[in-house]
Amino acid sequence: MTGRVQGVWYRAFVDNAAGAAGVGGFATNQPDGTVLMELEGEEQAVYEVLEQCRTGPPLARVTDLRIDALDPTGRTRFEVR
Repeated sequence: MTGRVQGVWYRAFVDNAAGAAGVGGFATNQPDGTVLMELEGEEQAVYEVLEQCRTGPPLARVTDLRIDALDPTGRTRFEVR
């Protein structure tokens, strides 16, 4: 995630969205000001969380969202790192 995504409760927003959708994974701030996320779960649930991530919380401004498909890891809960 790029844009204004640090210092605006973005990771907590994703944590809530993922928890509500039953999606596992994590979100962590990166030194370059971006947020790295991994989402894992039912395909439709992951897409629903991603749609919410495109907007984020009220103070966020998402300018880019890059999606890469990864092999599943078995994560069933979401964590903010």
